[in-house]
Amino acid sequence: MELFSAAAHHIRFEDLGLDPVAIDLGFFGIKWYSLAYLAGILVGYWYLLKLIAQPGAPMARRHADDMIFYATLGIIIGGRLAYVIFYQPEILAHPLDILKLWNGGMSFHGGVLGVTAAILLLCRKEGLNWLRVHDYVACCAPFGLFFGRIANFINGELWGKTTDVSWAMIFPTGGPLPRHPSQLYEAALEGLLLGATLWYAFWRTKARYEPGKLVGLFLLGYGLARFGVEFFREADAQLMEFAQRTGLHMGQWLTLPMIAGGLYLILTAKRRRVRVEPTAGTASVG
Repeated sequence: MELFSAAAHHIRFEDLGLDPVAIDLGFFGIKWYSLAYLAGILVGYWYLLKLIAQPGAPMARRHADDMIFYATLGIIIGGRLAYVIFYQPEILAHPLDILKLWNGGMSFHGGVLGVTAAILLLCRKEGLNWLRVHDYVACCAPFGLFFGRIANFINGELWGKTTDVSWAMIFPTGGPLPRHPSQLYEAALEGLLLGATLWYAFWRTKARYEPGKLVGLFLLGYGLARFGVEFFREADAQLMEFAQRTGLHMGQWLTLPMIAGGLYLILTAKRRRVRVEPTAGTASVG
């Protein structure tokens, strides 16, 4: 009853004037979610070029150009397949529905696996150090996470649990009760905070010369942020019973391997420390 009485004093999502469709051409609409993916890839590519311009980079500009293509495929294929397998397996009964990306449903965990596979393929083809390349790519991922979570918010989806905090919102698809805007929590933690942490580690420390340290920081940071925010986020409707039975959301279970893997890569990074030779001269870098 208290939540119902307090609901009148909370922000109503509709009052924000947000529309999931960014550009409406009448016969065709471009959604913010699509633009978020595009922005994440383009800004990530721009930042990757800044990173590899520094001494001791593990790849050249031409490799970065190829990486965008490989990574985009990895994000789409890995993200979609993981969503279907872990979040909505009933889609497997109608295989063609897997291709219906416009109906939504992408898993970040699957996207990570897809990008990892893309990096391995490119590095094997070009003879690159896959772990060092992974470090550089990991520094770019928070951009996509930030834009993606903002798009989730604009769509009014993936909202949080009911609450009476002053900043709670009433979402159109979330019933009459105020809820945590958990999409914004994730944007702040997975995007801004994690991005700032990786920025500091790359530009202010020698982490990029310890293969696996940056990607380890990314896995650990994302895993902890996602695991924590899930306590404020409502479980997917089709997985509500699973969350009640296991005590954790599917997203939390999937972050546990990321947290463990991130800790391992960080703790073992120093033993993989390398001396990186510049393209000219005799002095080593790092």
